[in-house]
Formats: sequence, structure tokens, C-alpha cells
Amino acid sequence: MSRGYTASCLVSLLLFLSACNSDMPAPASVEFPTDQVRLTITRVATNPFLSRHDLRLTLVGPGGCSIEDDLFPNTGYVSRRNLYRTRTGLLYVVGQFDARVIDSLHCTITLAEFRTLDRYVTFLGSFDENELKQWAYFSASQRSELPFEKR
Repeated sequence: MSRGYTASCLVSLLLFLSACNSDMPAPASVEFPTDQVRLTITRVATNPFLSRHDLRLTLVGPGGCSIEDDLFPNTGYVSRRNLYRTRTGLLYVVGQFDARVIDSLHCTITLAEFRTLDRYVTFLGSFDENELKQWAYFSASQRSELPFEKR
């Protein structure tokens, strides 16, 4: 077997492996120090080749509050979650197919229907992929709100 063929096989293997999704958890977080709140959405690939991910929301809040909830999984390029604050201080984590209401004072995460959400909210940022396809949090000052596609 020639060295050129071996090198070509190794390069092909490296390119193939770099194209695969890692099943290592990829957390992205945002903190609100004045509220003593930290939100993290952890994304884990469920398919090595397709954009499929499980998503887990974690709230750490005042008074030892710590709670987790599974979000609707990414079944094909729908991982992004927008984050909003209501006038009453609740947080909304809104995705393409699901919405969660976060009450850090009562340490709760609740699944909500879209039609029940307050429309007068402030966009804080979004959890999404960056240009390198890495999971990250983008504040509203880093990236403006992106609408969800109607399907």
C-alpha cells in the first residue's frame, strides 16, 4: 500500500469525523446578576450526521432554586430558542414548536401554549448556533431577534 493512499485515507477519515455531530453536551448560558438567575440550555446531538439534538433547560435562581426541564427536541434545524422578559418579571423561552414560562421567584418552569403568552415582552437574546455551528447565547445587543419560520 502506498504512502499516498494511506495519507489520503487518513485525510478522508478526519474530514468524515469532523463532519459528524458530537454527542458531548454543549451548554450555553446567560446570567442576570441583579435577579440572581442563570439560565442554561444544554444541547446534545442524537444523530451523528443529521441536525438532531435533545435540549435541556436549567434554571438556577435565588434561595437555592435549581430546576431542569426537557425542551422540544431539535428534529431538523430548529434548536434556536428566543428569550424574553415580561412586564411582571417572568421569562419566556420560546422555540419553533414550544414555549416555557420561567418564574424564578417560585422556581418553576411551565410548558405554555403560544396563545397564552403575553405579547408585550422585551427580547433579551437567543440560544442558537454561531457561524461555526457551535451552540451559544447571543444577547439582544449581539444579534437582533430572528422570527421563526411558519411551517
